[in-house]
Amino acid sequence: MRKGIATLVAEAEAEIAALAPAEAAALLHDGDTVFVDLRDIRELEREGRIPGARHCPRGMLEFWVDPDSPYHKPYFASGKRFVFFCAAGWRSALATKTAQDMGLEPVCHVSGGFAAWRDAGLPVDPPGRKDGAAGS
Repeated sequence: MRKGIATLVAEAEAEIAALAPAEAAALLHDGDTVFVDLRDIRELEREGRIPGARHCPRGMLEFWVDPDSPYHKPYFASGKRFVFFCAAGWRSALATKTAQDMGLEPVCHVSGGFAAWRDAGLPVDPPGRKDGAAGS
């Protein structure tokens, strides 16, 4: 293997903006910021969600961001700031780098992901609650 995941994540993190959970939380109710949860739906159902976050499965990100894709989601063309997160910050680092490379801006991610957010005692909707978190 020429490059492992640790190298890929480190390279991405060298080129993207990262926010500590408390910094990200300060943006939670900012109308010009969209939180994007990249975790698998089973993770959301098991662990809960950041209130108001949009769900975009990591495997669909490029298709939902690209306005020429038949799967494009209009909120990605809103001109707002995007704060990506996953469980631990690895997928979101890679996703943030990919979105940035595609021209989506401004973009950043939550260092340590949902686990760091939850461990910091920040707001979490309990498992099973789905209001407003759909991908569309």
